[in-house]
Amino acid sequence: MSHPQPVTIDRIATPHPLDPLTGAEIAAARAVLEAAGLLGETVRVPMLLPDEPTKQELAAWTPGSPIDRRVDATLLDITTGVASEVVVSITRAEVLRTERVPTDAPPYGQPQYLFEEYERAEAIAKASPEWQAAMRRRGLEEHMALAFCGPLAPGYTGRADEVGRRVIRSLTFLKYSEDDSPWAHPVEGLVVHIDLTTNSVIRIDDEGDVPVPAGHGNYYPESQGAARTSLKPIEITQPQGPSFDVTGSLVEWENWSMRVGFNAREGLVLHDVAFDGRSVLSRASVPEMVVPYGDTAPGRFWISYFDAGEYLLGKNANHLELGCDCLGVIRYLDGYVADDHGHPVRIPNVICMHEEDYGILWKHTDLAGRSDVRRSRRFVISYFSTIGNYDYGFYWHFYLDGSIEVVAKATGIVFAGAGEPGVRQKHATELAPGVFAPVHQHLFCARLDVAIDGEQNRLFEIDAQRIPMGPENPFGNAFTWSETQLASEHSAQRDADSSVARTWEVQSTTRTNRVGRPTAYHLVPEPTALLMADPASSVAARAAFATKHLWATRHEQGQIWPAGRYPNAHQGGAGLPEYSAADRSLDGEDIVLWHTFGLTHIPRPEDWPIMPVDYAGFWFKPYGFLDQNPAMDVPESSQAHVSADAGCCGGGESCRCDH
Repeated sequence: MSHPQPVTIDRIATPHPLDPLTGAEIAAARAVLEAAGLLGETVRVPMLLPDEPTKQELAAWTPGSPIDRRVDATLLDITTGVASEVVVSITRAEVLRTERVPTDAPPYGQPQYLFEEYERAEAIAKASPEWQAAMRRRGLEEHMALAFCGPLAPGYTGRADEVGRRVIRSLTFLKYSEDDSPWAHPVEGLVVHIDLTTNSVIRIDDEGDVPVPAGHGNYYPESQGAARTSLKPIEITQPQGPSFDVTGSLVEWENWSMRVGFNAREGLVLHDVAFDGRSVLSRASVPEMVVPYGDTAPGRFWISYFDAGEYLLGKNANHLELGCDCLGVIRYLDGYVADDHGHPVRIPNVICMHEEDYGILWKHTDLAGRSDVRRSRRFVISYFSTIGNYDYGFYWHFYLDGSIEVVAKATGIVFAGAGEPGVRQKHATELAPGVFAPVHQHLFCARLDVAIDGEQNRLFEIDAQRIPMGPENPFGNAFTWSETQLASEHSAQRDADSSVARTWEVQSTTRTNRVGRPTAYHLVPEPTALLMADPASSVAARAAFATKHLWATRHEQGQIWPAGRYPNAHQGGAGLPEYSAADRSLDGEDIVLWHTFGLTHIPRPEDWPIMPVDYAGFWFKPYGFLDQNPAMDVPESSQAHVSADAGCCGGGESCRCDH
């Protein structure tokens, strides 16, 4: 049976200010840069993003009227290492601002990596006499041609010969054939440190003589054997089409409406998220993540990847495939990013939108035996990004009851080193004979520019609270809750605490519900370990956002990046520590929440050769935002078996309501 075909998107002639960049706009921005003499032969474009309109510009804009469409680009001269930031008006075809980035001294970091630098780093490593000598010393000369020299962000070590330089590190993996997976064959203890500006090797580490694991890590069907035949097909059909509408970047589903965007760094971005016409979020995304490793080995102690800030999640996003990444009646959006030279690149089907059945929405069986059941469904917006060996999916789930769930999915191939088979290691587990995967974390930071019935909000911490036995609790059963206002940026740096069911409540200061309480939403965290590295470590300084579950700041244009604009080789202290330094008031203000969530991964053999999806996320749920359950008007399922005088059939064998 053929898969349903994707539905085309309605296009509109007049763009909205929050529409994502088009290929034509990226090309136009490049033309402006070139005309201004800013794109010489040796200049590249590590990052190009929309320069989003300010809230004041959005408030003044009316449909059909023009608005200044702008681009924010980082430029890098690959021969000198000189970097600059440039803001271009596409509408006026002019350069609005140019500023040099001081990359040559700490604490300033380096611009994001170019795709061409990955290939260049491998060529530099393999041409190095020191690398070749290390391979020969290990008896690996015959494998040099097929070896894969993986390019990796360097972290920050403070070594004098690296500070202020554009550094990348290279680890070596063997391939025994052209289509062999290299990740199964790490050459332990061999690290090449490379200066990408001078195209030279700074130094090389060559420690130990651990044998290279020989077993394959290939996952293709021809390597794993015949596929099982026991699974019967599951077909998802919507004969009348989906329940949502897409017009340009505007997406509407049931009571929800939002603008769906995409850029090279954050990937998926949502704007103007509203429920029943009332504002919930001005802007929402997952703008950063860090993957710190807990191994002390020479090839891994420095690893702390910032997959958005160093590599660009959006630029590495996948072209999604119907029937593989997405099932059902799908609508896709294409994405456009700039390549290393600033030319537009189209990523087809980069964002997937569809509906999913989600079990029971609500149910009750009354005293007479009548059972009323309504089925839940959710609207899903997602994209996937591949960064080297790992693959990450980011999913935003919108529910009929006004709730939002954010889920990050981690899969792909775990990063491995080598060791003596059967010998236990303190910081790594053995996945296959001689293949050891170090302990590490995947810590994401969501940015929620909240707007609960407008942008004048306040923030509270809600804890369940025990009451000691005594006059106020004579039987010992009673408990209550506490509400603590987080009135400033410093007081809003908080840890989650599942022992007291801690949530954080964002209240409107301008609207109340029918029982007289401020309308509100709760950020509901799921159990997540924070950064395991020592507070005095380099990664703790660079990924300060991951040391707290919650940060809250007053909105300021341009404060988007939890670890700063350039976390690559940054000494630390950028991003949220800077944004919150003034300890501004959060009482009745335009508030931004930053939430750390994620995974602490102690790898297991079942994660090899490809790791089954691991999930991490959180909820943003209405709490007095609505006067009653907003899903009371949801009809019965079209597949329900209904008797003559009752609702759903009451749970008999043929009933489809409950399952």
